[in-house]
Amino acid sequence: YYPVFLDITDKRCVVVGGGQVALRKVKTLLEYGAKIDVISPEICPELAEFFPAKPEQIRVFPRHYQPGDLDGAFLAIVATDNHETNCQVSREARSQAVLVNVVDNAENSDFILPSLVRRGDMTIAVSTAGRSPALARKLRTRLEQDFGEEYGALVRLIDEVRRELKQRGITVDSETWQNALELDLLTGLVKLGQIEKARVLLKEGLSRHLLKKHKEARQV
Repeated sequence: YYPVFLDITDKRCVVVGGGQVALRKVKTLLEYGAKIDVISPEICPELAEFFPAKPEQIRVFPRHYQPGDLDGAFLAIVATDNHETNCQVSREARSQAVLVNVVDNAENSDFILPSLVRRGDMTIAVSTAGRSPALARKLRTRLEQDFGEEYGALVRLIDEVRRELKQRGITVDSETWQNALELDLLTGLVKLGQIEKARVLLKEGLSRHLLKKHKEARQV
C-alpha cells in the first residue's frame, strides 16, 4: 500500500451502512471536514444524533444503496454486512474512479484505513497492510502514551517560526532543522506552558547551526 494523506475538506464522501462501524467512519470523516452522505435503511441511534447537529456536513438517505448514489463522490466507505451490496458499491466506485474502502475486505478496496494518533496537526498512522488490525491498534495505544498533546502545540510553534524566517528571507535546510529540534527539551517546555521560552530556544538552535554550517562552508 502506498501511504498518502488526502485532503477531503468539503469533498463528498459516501458511507454505505448505518451501524457501529459506519459510526466510527463518519466520526473520522467529520474530523477532517468531509461532506458526508450516509445511505442505509437502518441507522444506529448514536449515528442518528449527528444529523440534526451537523446538517451542513451530513445528509442521510434512509434506504438501500442504489446505482448512481456515488455520482460526484470523492470516496466511498462501505460498512454493511451484506456481501452483495458491498460488491455492488465496490464495482460502481471503481467504474467511476471513486476511491472505495470496503470494511474488512481489502480485495474489494482501493485503500485501507490505518490506526491513527492525532495531536493537533500532527498525525501518526499505523498500518499492517490489513494483516493484523489488532497489532495496529496496540501500537496506536502505545504511541498515544508516548506522544502527548504537547506535540500538537510544538507543530504550531515550529510552523510559526518557519513562516517568520521565510518572511525575513532566511532559508533553513532540512539538516539544520533536524539538528535544532531538541525534541525532549522543546516538548518539555511546551508541556509546562513555556511556549515563548521554547520559541527562543528553537531560534537560538537554528541560528547556532546555521552559523556553524556557514563557517564550515567558508573553510572548505
